[in-house]
Amino acid sequence: MADQTLAPRLLPQIWGRVDKVAVTFVLIVAVLAVFDRPAVVPTLQETMDQFGSTLPFILFAVVAIGVMKASGSERLLDGAFAGREMRMIVVGALAGGLSPFCSCEVIPFVAALLAAGAPLSAVMAFWLASPLMDPAMFAITAGGIGFDFAVAKTVAAVALGIFGGSMVKLFAKSPVFADPLRAQPAISGCCSSTSRKTTLNWRFWQEAERRRTFAQVAWENLVFLGKWLIFAYLLQSLLIAYVPAALIAQVVGGEGVVPIIIGALVGAPAYLNGYAAVPLIAGLMEQGMSPGAAMSFVIAGGVSSIPAAVAVWALVKPRVFVAYLGLALVGAIVAGIVWGLIA
Repeated sequence: MADQTLAPRLLPQIWGRVDKVAVTFVLIVAVLAVFDRPAVVPTLQETMDQFGSTLPFILFAVVAIGVMKASGSERLLDGAFAGREMRMIVVGALAGGLSPFCSCEVIPFVAALLAAGAPLSAVMAFWLASPLMDPAMFAITAGGIGFDFAVAKTVAAVALGIFGGSMVKLFAKSPVFADPLRAQPAISGCCSSTSRKTTLNWRFWQEAERRRTFAQVAWENLVFLGKWLIFAYLLQSLLIAYVPAALIAQVVGGEGVVPIIIGALVGAPAYLNGYAAVPLIAGLMEQGMSPGAAMSFVIAGGVSSIPAAVAVWALVKPRVFVAYLGLALVGAIVAGIVWGLIA
């Protein structure tokens, strides 16, 4: 008699190995084929054309991340969280905004910092800035939206980190930030990475292990960025084709603070992925989204995205987590207002 429990055990394992992004892509194309078959080929062609135009930026980002990991340049952050508290806040924000850490990868790094006695203010500065920008995201943003927007988002990431860290420092003795850590913080990350104990050596190609690290990290990031951006360009094509420009312009277009606030409030829960957001924002801006609303959307969404939020939730108590989200929302609105005045 066959084992009736075999199928229930295998299904979760099979589902766990399935690439959800690829499955969603196929399902969207299938639905499009049912309701608008003539649009399938043009939509896929536009998707791949857009992806091809971004490919040079993707390759640059992949190589940059591979070099950073293989060379062990993450060790340059070792001295960031030492010295006076305000200095630590500034350096923490700069490190977060420029480092190649992914949102999950910061969990063991930040856990170690907190265990070593680093002030929560400096860690908060790093936390707020880290999910918003890294070398890969800068390259993708510059290619998909524009160099000026990428620079502005980088500045906003660092400024948000300094703002958040300063607020935590100012209210450090309040009930919100007193005893902030969970009893047993989780420290396992979801991103593959090299050990932070790797010594710094910019000539990584001279060592076989570093060459393997470079190849592995470059390939993993190429697959990651490739699948997310192809998926995002598909959504962008559908957005432009089926969502009226007048509707976008009415909701998040025009001048004033209201579209910026709406952009932040919508971006916070709706964010999928920092890289996938780039084509979507480009499409929304083409449909009439204001520059300020676009900036508030990417700032609020980046900090509140699931990987970034989980990294904070895993280590601190709920009241600190709520403060983290509140600081991000306020910072996103301010960044949107400033960029709306400049752009």
